[in-house]
Amino acid sequence: MARVLTPRAEDFPRWYQDVISKAQLADNGPVRGTMVIRPVGYAIWERMQADMDARIKEAGVQNAYFPLFIPESYLRREANHVEGFSPELAVVTHAGGKQLAEPLVVRPTSETVIGEFMAKWVDSYRDLPLLLNQWANVVRWELRPRTFLRTTEFLWQEGHTAHASEADAREHARDIHKNVYQAFIEEILAIPVVPGRKTKGERFAGATNTMTVEAMMGDTKALQMGTSHELGQNFAKAFDITYSSAAGSVEHAWTTSWGTSTRMVGGLIMVHGDDNGLRLPPRLAPIQVQVMVVKAGEGVVEAAAKLRDSLKAAGVRVRLDDRADIPFGRRAVDAELQGIPIRIEVGPRDLATGNVVVARRVDGSKAPAAIDDVVADVVAALKADQQRLFDDALAFREENTVDVKTLGDAIEAAQTGWARVAWSAVGEAGEKEANGKAVTVRCLTREDGTMPDSDDEPNLIAVLARSY
Repeated sequence: MARVLTPRAEDFPRWYQDVISKAQLADNGPVRGTMVIRPVGYAIWERMQADMDARIKEAGVQNAYFPLFIPESYLRREANHVEGFSPELAVVTHAGGKQLAEPLVVRPTSETVIGEFMAKWVDSYRDLPLLLNQWANVVRWELRPRTFLRTTEFLWQEGHTAHASEADAREHARDIHKNVYQAFIEEILAIPVVPGRKTKGERFAGATNTMTVEAMMGDTKALQMGTSHELGQNFAKAFDITYSSAAGSVEHAWTTSWGTSTRMVGGLIMVHGDDNGLRLPPRLAPIQVQVMVVKAGEGVVEAAAKLRDSLKAAGVRVRLDDRADIPFGRRAVDAELQGIPIRIEVGPRDLATGNVVVARRVDGSKAPAAIDDVVADVVAALKADQQRLFDDALAFREENTVDVKTLGDAIEAAQTGWARVAWSAVGEAGEKEANGKAVTVRCLTREDGTMPDSDDEPNLIAVLARSY
């Protein structure tokens, strides 16, 4: 396998690109910074979508769809918003062979266009809360693209909501952050995250508060896996999103937005991947078990098909690989690269003794198993391997996180891991100093790891790291 992938320890960025290529997850698009997501990679994204979508709907949110093109004037209504996105915007000035009267922005995010329609749809307090989500593509012009992590065009979901009170908006933003994003990433992706509050310098453009979930990658850099924003009344005032209260007065709504993207696929690779390729958490994996015919004949194909059917009946996502005309070694390497959690190898010799061989991707083990017991064994192994991936990632993060006293020590520690330091020892001036050395404050937390209510709480802890 060393001839297939660059070893992680030798060149982590090269290894990452090798996994994407060799596991057939994605390819570079024809325009710089774009990507073509191949069927193997898209199947992973579809599984993410399906689980996330169910959680979002459980939170009372409905899906909708809004236009790709946004009038430039919409973005200019919220000054901080347009300033924050200006360097990343793609703008259409000509269409239909003519210059447009007003340039159109290809959506970098949809607060402005959705704000326009929220103002149209909301009249009374009875119309609130208005909870919307869309699955879409967005465009942000990237100078240094990296597949899945930072691409000019990417896929995501973006939630946008309007509420009658600041308290209701805050509760909703936190519910999404904790019970949708953090829960999904930890329970399904098996990636432990640190939830926290972004500093003023790192907030979403136009937000009053941004909450993040940060994960440590296999090279100890941080990756922002998802964010949830309280927008206060900034967008409501810019787009005149008002409602008649129960008392009869006209009030501005309070809005939120929140999103996750195909960046999670990149995080998945970098957290769980090894020198043999991707390792997929069983709860996420599109194919949990691949039943492989080692050699055809002597009833092997029939036995493998029967085993596939038994696994399927047990609720396992299973695929039969009976391509005996392709060398078994090549097929096994492909399964390893693509991170299929379990392979069951069915060959004439093992079958003659009533056995098959079970290969587990997560721990690399390979052992014979009685064919009559293999379904129960596999179900138990999938559960155990899901937990092991999470535990290993958590242990790695803890081993590479240190508590320090000063900003200088934090910047030094962030060269090889994460640093936790009192926010009072950093401050806005210290944050700029760290930024100048390619280190950022990933988030602020309380000492016990819980979410702060404001930037001004005493005894806040800052988490500093290099990041993607």
